[in-house]
Amino acid sequence: MKKIFLKTFLILFLFIPFLVSALENPSLHSKYYGIYDLTDDKMLFSLNSDVETEIASLTKIMTVLVAIENVSDLDESVTITSKILNTVSWDASVAGLEVGDVVTYRDLLYAAMLPSGADATNALAISIAGSIDGYVELMNAKAKSLGLNSTHYENVTGLDEDNHYSSVDDVIKLLKYSLNNEIFKEIYTTRNYTLTNGLKVSASVNFYNKIMDLDTSLILGSKTGFTDDAGYCISIYFKSDDHDLIAVTLNATRVNDNYYNVKDAVDIVDFVNDNFGYQTVLNKNEAVTSIPVYYSNIDEYDVVTKDAVKVFLPDDYDEELVSFKYNGLNELSYKNSVDEKLGTVDVYYDDVLLTTVDVLLLSEINANYFKIIWAYKWYIILAIALLYIIFSINKKSKKRKKVRRTFSH
Repeated sequence: MKKIFLKTFLILFLFIPFLVSALENPSLHSKYYGIYDLTDDKMLFSLNSDVETEIASLTKIMTVLVAIENVSDLDESVTITSKILNTVSWDASVAGLEVGDVVTYRDLLYAAMLPSGADATNALAISIAGSIDGYVELMNAKAKSLGLNSTHYENVTGLDEDNHYSSVDDVIKLLKYSLNNEIFKEIYTTRNYTLTNGLKVSASVNFYNKIMDLDTSLILGSKTGFTDDAGYCISIYFKSDDHDLIAVTLNATRVNDNYYNVKDAVDIVDFVNDNFGYQTVLNKNEAVTSIPVYYSNIDEYDVVTKDAVKVFLPDDYDEELVSFKYNGLNELSYKNSVDEKLGTVDVYYDDVLLTTVDVLLLSEINANYFKIIWAYKWYIILAIALLYIIFSINKKSKKRKKVRRTFSH
């Protein structure tokens, strides 16, 4: 009995480290999600991220982007008409624009993004393209140009409609592109804004925060959404250490006035902050590879980095998945000087390139004259032989001249 117990214990002891070492996906309420590291350009975690589904008001990310790229003067005035407001569905969220309001395109962008105003999105569409259908064509053309192959739009608001869909992967790709636009990023990361007509608008995440009393201070930018088919959705922008990250969640539920899209967003930020950080994968003066050295007192030079190399990884990352690739000079000699750039070292984790580090020659390479002589011994022997031959020829030539002079006398 003791032997059986001992064997069982040993088996558990051997396997437990492997069972707990790998960081698992965060436990969220959303049916679809993705967490993306913009700095390292890689997906950290995802679930059903390639599935085509409803995305509710995350649609307005594209609505706002297309407006920014198609309006030359965002401070140009737009008058809100009854024709515009009559196109707004009764069940759509609105910013509160009224007939006769004179606002700017910039105002409409904030009103569309922050409170998710369908009155603002429809005003943008009709003012820019002449009609909502015409504007949707611009949105689908942009989606195609960005390679959003799992995306198709039927409206500018995100209300449930046949053939209106996207995926977490596509929303992440769209948001990644959009955040490179300074105007979009400014709007996306704004919590409160006052339009030129005096109307104050607030990011919908503020509304959720009042109800649920969550700490959303680490969410630097967001866009929420809800429809019956899409459930509660959110996209967020946040930082961890000095890394820029985004996350998209779709199809969360609401129970007892708890909006689990925002709860998931807060949990994602906490999850990354609690489990990720800069890990030292290469210590200072730790050799990556060796380069042969010629004509010196040393035969090889160890390629090392001037400082320790740290990369953004899970705290329990697998060291076996870290690899390095040196690209640079493949031989050295006494002719190379200190602080000369030898090349670069690429750092990979699970075959994904994380960073590239310059490597320099950190120590002097002294010449070994015996090795130099030995390496060029045949040239030296040949040179000596040639000098001997030349000397001999000159000597014989002088001797013949002396003989001629003797006979001439």
